[in-house]
Amino acid sequence: MPETAGVREVKSAARTVELLELLAARGDRPARLQELADELGVPRSSMYALLQTLITRGWVRTDTTGSLYGVGIRTLLTGTNYLVSDPRVRLVRPYLDEASQALGETIHLGRLDGRNVAYLATRESHEYLRTISRVGRRLPAHVGALGKALLAERPAEDLPEGPYEPLTPNSHTTRESLTADLAEIRGRGYSIDREEGVVGIIGFGFALHYDSPAQDAISCSVPVARLTPEHEDRIVTVMREIRTRIESAPTGGTVNWR
Repeated sequence: MPETAGVREVKSAARTVELLELLAARGDRPARLQELADELGVPRSSMYALLQTLITRGWVRTDTTGSLYGVGIRTLLTGTNYLVSDPRVRLVRPYLDEASQALGETIHLGRLDGRNVAYLATRESHEYLRTISRVGRRLPAHVGALGKALLAERPAEDLPEGPYEPLTPNSHTTRESLTADLAEIRGRGYSIDREEGVVGIIGFGFALHYDSPAQDAISCSVPVARLTPEHEDRIVTVMREIRTRIESAPTGGTVNWR
C-alpha cells in the first residue's frame, strides 16, 4: 500500500475515490455492478455494499431497477464548491468576460491535472453554435491549447513516452512531434492548437505565471472559417494583455493551495 508523507493510504478511502473517478470517467454511460467490481478488482459483495453506502449519501445514484450506477448529485455540489472557493478562479473570471467581449470568441480557463487539463471556467461565443460548457471536463494535455501552453512550462524530459492517443487526425501522437511543438511554444510565448482537439476549431493558449511552474492557462478558441490573419493578430494581442493583467492582479484569499 502506498504512503504519502509517511502516512499509509487508507484502503477503503482510496477505493471510494477510485469508484467515483471510474463512474465520472464513464460520462453518460452508467455502469453495472459486475463491471465496477471487475474494473477495481474487488469482490462483488464488497462493491455492492460500497455502492449502497454512497447511494444513501448522494454520491452515487442508481436507476429504477437498481442495476445501473452513476455519479450522484453530491459530486456536483462538491465540484461547484471547488470553483467557488478557489481564489485563482475568482481572480480570472472577470478577465474572461473582458476577453470574450473584446474578441467575440470562446474563452477558457484550465488547470493541469496530471496528464490532463480540467476546465474551470468558460465564456462561450455567441457566434459559435456549440454552446455546451466544458466546465468540469478534462482533455488530454497534449491535444489542446491550454494543455500545450502548460506542458511547455515544464522540462521536455517530463513528457511521458508515446504513443499518445489522438482526438483528431491533427493530434500529436509521438513524443518527438510534441516536443518539437513545445519548443516552438516556448519561443513564441503561447500555444496554438490547430484542430488537434476538435476538428474545425483553432485555439490559442497562454500560461498564467502566478504559480511556478504554471498550473493554470487561458485560451481563446475560434472556428477555422472565421480566423483571418488580422483576427489572429487581434486574438494574440488581447490575450497577452489579459494575461499580463491577471498575473499582476492581487490574488485575494488567505489559503495558498498546492
